Amino acid sequence: MSKLPRKFSVLGLPVHVMTNYPGWLLERLQQRLGTHVVTLNAEMTMQAERNSSLAKVIQNAELVVPDGAGVVLYLRWLLWQTVQRTPGIELAETLLQELGQPGIDAKVFFYGGAPGVAAKASEFWRSQTPNLVVAGVHSGFHSPQEEEQLRQTLAQLQPQVIFVGLGVPRQELWIANNRHLCPQAIWIGVGGSFDIWSGTKSRAPAWLGDNNLEWLYRLYQEPWRWRRMLALPEFALKALVYRLFRVSGVGIASNL
Repeated sequence: MSKLPRKFSVLGLPVHVMTNYPGWLLERLQQRLGTHVVTLNAEMTMQAERNSSLAKVIQNAELVVPDGAGVVLYLRWLLWQTVQRTPGIELAETLLQELGQPGIDAKVFFYGGAPGVAAKASEFWRSQTPNLVVAGVHSGFHSPQEEEQLRQTLAQLQPQVIFVGLGVPRQELWIANNRHLCPQAIWIGVGGSFDIWSGTKSRAPAWLGDNNLEWLYRLYQEPWRWRRMLALPEFALKALVYRLFRVSGVGIASNL
């Protein structure tokens, strides 16, 4: 097994720092070690402060990657760590490309999004990686009866990698409540990635992402998100308070 990632605390939540997340996950997959992957950003961090159930799920996840610019800047400026942002969509894409390589025996499942979106995302990846084995897809909009059928399907198919695009915090809570159905699988909350892969929406230009402004493009596409974006200055303020008062116990590296 490769070296365990270093773990740091960002406002009380764990963040794991390493250089090769996909490689680490592939090793976990080969060893059949069930894994919940959380892609942490400032908005999720603030939600966790008000939602103890979400906070507990994040704290118990086997891998929490620094997705958002706020989390990355916190690690760099306050904890003096050399770390690169790892957008969840890019982690998922790299993992899908690896899973599509010849000789990789793993089935994937796409769950979430509006009706038809997960299916289109699946078709896109089938066209990109012909060797990728898609066990199934399921919309994120359904009745309680259909939800129970989904659970039965997952338990029967036992896909090795399950992408869940239900948005935060729904996807994290759903994974935590259902990962026992496929205990050896890698479960990843991918937010709106299905919308990007299906062509329903477009991702921000690279130069915005490189300058930590991808959130601005999302606000342009979805102006109704402005209230949720208030989490960004809230996160920055809390980080500043930590900087000024040096809250004890934050930023101590440890092994998983």
